[in-house]
Amino acid sequence: MSRGKLGGVAVFRHRDFALIWSGTFLASVAMQMMAVAIGWQMYDLTGRAFDLGLVGLAEFLPSILLVFFTGAAADRFDRRIVTILAMAGEFACAAGLLWFAWTMTADRWSILAVAAGFGISRAFAAPAARALMPTLVPPRELPSAVAWSSISWQGAIVGGPAIGGFLYAGGGPELVYAMAGAMLLIGAGAMSAIHRPLQALRVTGETMAAKIVAGLRQIFHSRILLGAISLDLFAVLFSSAIALLPIFAKDVLMVGPDGLGILRAAPGVGAVVMGVVLAQFPLRQSVGKLLFLGVGVFGLCAVAFSLSTWFWFSVALLVVMGAGDMVSVYIRGTIVPLATPDRLRGRVMAVEMVFIGASNELGLFAAGIVASILGAVGAVTFGGSATLLVVLLWMRFFPELVRIRRLDADELGFRETGAPDKLPAAQGSGDRPAHDGG
Repeated sequence: MSRGKLGGVAVFRHRDFALIWSGTFLASVAMQMMAVAIGWQMYDLTGRAFDLGLVGLAEFLPSILLVFFTGAAADRFDRRIVTILAMAGEFACAAGLLWFAWTMTADRWSILAVAAGFGISRAFAAPAARALMPTLVPPRELPSAVAWSSISWQGAIVGGPAIGGFLYAGGGPELVYAMAGAMLLIGAGAMSAIHRPLQALRVTGETMAAKIVAGLRQIFHSRILLGAISLDLFAVLFSSAIALLPIFAKDVLMVGPDGLGILRAAPGVGAVVMGVVLAQFPLRQSVGKLLFLGVGVFGLCAVAFSLSTWFWFSVALLVVMGAGDMVSVYIRGTIVPLATPDRLRGRVMAVEMVFIGASNELGLFAAGIVASILGAVGAVTFGGSATLLVVLLWMRFFPELVRIRRLDADELGFRETGAPDKLPAAQGSGDRPAHDGG
């Protein structure tokens, strides 16, 4: 079948990409399922909202504390193996939770310990998998691959919690952990079927300290990388609409838990729809301007949402907000790997993951602080306005981003991507010859 007939799903003709997409999708759904079960189980055990915050902290801290080591591992070793081992760690955590639930020995500290285990495993898995993916497709198809990867993540966010809640209600936490563990095993099996990808030779003569901080140094050396990553960091940090949705649902829009569920799902729906559109019709011009437009739409919708008192209009605004966010994720997710040498890609991805994770976690905290001062409506109005201000400032401070026309290595000033532009004949059916990663 020709590329034209395949359209937006053409990237799935590459066997290795289809495998990594399937494996990471199953793992993401499993983690979202378990997040629901862990939260419910912890609150059922202790009845304290503070402990729910501790669970999130236990999962997030490893990505900060281990950032230089996780990125270095992704660049030093076979990224496929690193991802598989990390998924094995996640499976072990799921098995531990299953044992605690089955034997009814779960307590506050055992759950927190397992949450930390999840955080450690994810800290290694995320940069390795994200650095691996660009090496499995030709550069010209990377934007489509990024779009489908984003669809996978958004689909997991929307569907995973619903599946986890349904299973928890029907069979308790044991059923959730057993099903999630099985999905992680299948996902690891898919990853193991990927042929060992080409990985750039490491530069010798560097000290260990230089190797560890190389990713951070690369980000601050490249204004395109610094601008793209920091734009997302501050935009997410200031936009607090999602964190305060329970308040808007109850006190502003006057709806119950079912309405809150619709509000929570709306951004994901918008992101998935936009992701499908971008996979079918990749952006081919004025990419830099569209990046800022996507973030601007995100902030503008946040301001409009804060002022809306009509439920379905608020839902529509959240859908558009999710679509705008997907445009930003799509462009940034393509710019970062294309503008990064393959030998540094794991370390750059690890630092980016910390930046994004920190903005999400700090954004939740900031939302609560500002809402306590200005109220929920004032907090979201302020956050959306701050996002719009960030867009204007970043357009002024990082004109290199505005001037990006196309998502390709030549445009971004870096040609090595880790995958050949023309795949070998055998690879048209998904086969990839093994390479020595050096």
